[in-house]
Amino acid sequence: MMNDHMQRRVVITGMGIISPIGHNVNDYGQSLKIGQNGIEYLENLSKPAISVKIGAKISNFSFESIIQQYTLLGEEILQKAKHCTWRLPYAIQCSVLSALEAWIDARLNKVTISPDRFGIIIAGSNLTMNFQYDLYQKFFQSFEYITPSYALHYMDTDHVGILSEVFDIRGEGFTVGGASASGNVGILKGYQLIQLGVVDACMVVGSIADLSPMELQGFYNIGAMGGKRFHDQPEKACRPFDKDHEGFIYGQASGCLILESLESAKKRDIHILAEILGASLILDGNRLSNPNEDGEVRAMEFALNQAKVKAEDVDYINAHGSSSQLGDETEIRAIRRVFKKNLSRVWINSTKGLIGHCLYSAGVVEAIAVIIQIRDRFVHPNINLDNPIDDECRFNRAISTQADINIAMSNSFGFGGINTSILLKRAVL
Repeated sequence: MMNDHMQRRVVITGMGIISPIGHNVNDYGQSLKIGQNGIEYLENLSKPAISVKIGAKISNFSFESIIQQYTLLGEEILQKAKHCTWRLPYAIQCSVLSALEAWIDARLNKVTISPDRFGIIIAGSNLTMNFQYDLYQKFFQSFEYITPSYALHYMDTDHVGILSEVFDIRGEGFTVGGASASGNVGILKGYQLIQLGVVDACMVVGSIADLSPMELQGFYNIGAMGGKRFHDQPEKACRPFDKDHEGFIYGQASGCLILESLESAKKRDIHILAEILGASLILDGNRLSNPNEDGEVRAMEFALNQAKVKAEDVDYINAHGSSSQLGDETEIRAIRRVFKKNLSRVWINSTKGLIGHCLYSAGVVEAIAVIIQIRDRFVHPNINLDNPIDDECRFNRAISTQADINIAMSNSFGFGGINTSILLKRAVL
């Protein structure tokens, strides 16, 4: 029976996103195609001001305005969403909005799945740091200021409970942490739940990383963040695979994918966006932040082997490409080892060049970018790639390029030796 379950094919039937370059999938896709840069100066995040000045935040955000776009959901879900998110942390509001769009995209408002056969996975950890930081000063002035609901809202599982209530999801649900690889870890775990037959469908949400000034300054202090050399030109600060890269640029986005067994999708007669062929999570036995070439190689090879796909069959890699010198160079060495003679034919880009490093949600928002590029047959630009660190890799450059992508790989690597890779295929079923 276990072998039968493990043969279950897993597809993606819905997507939703809130990002610096689009508050929905359509706008996000158009921005990817034209290479819109969402990186700019950040507002003063604290007093006194911290060292981090540049990032990609969601602009013109209004929960009340965006939710009005989703009237197709029906009054019951909309009222639940509005009620559950009233006065809640920004990160949870963004999770709900990206999930609402994905729910409609998967036509779950029209053709439903049994609540008991539906799961939820929230990708990310320590999701409300800025929410807590904003309360510190008031708490020290008067500890009675804190409302009883704070005991729920600071927990990551608040995302799970709120989404399960809004969408009446009653299957398995939990949060997963994997640092910058959390999004891919969430996709992997949703994929496994469906393969094991635990659920027929799973909502995977990559939560926005709403960091407080303390976390941002901490990243800056360990030398992980860029924006120093191009402090007066924020649009040029994020430079994946360019010789002038100097560190990641903070980005914010929330993304949601609806994963579903192929049998369930066919039964519901739902359009399929892509198929997940394989996924991997590999540790390299290192608690620190430095990347590990062998671990990255093992992650990519494991995903390929699980999917029964050869390296020469992969058309495109959405690289982790964080714009850090050590990270970019390590990933390119790992890619060269895996793809060898096929290196010159595989397109490579990094979505982080447009929206910064979205940390917990990076894997999900980048998987959405991959699916859009597969569907619309293009490879989005690697902006600011003026002097590539490798002359043999097939990096896309300043403008989009038409490309026929059948199989794509998406990499995410996290602090603490966490290496992940996911393989997605064009939906020809």
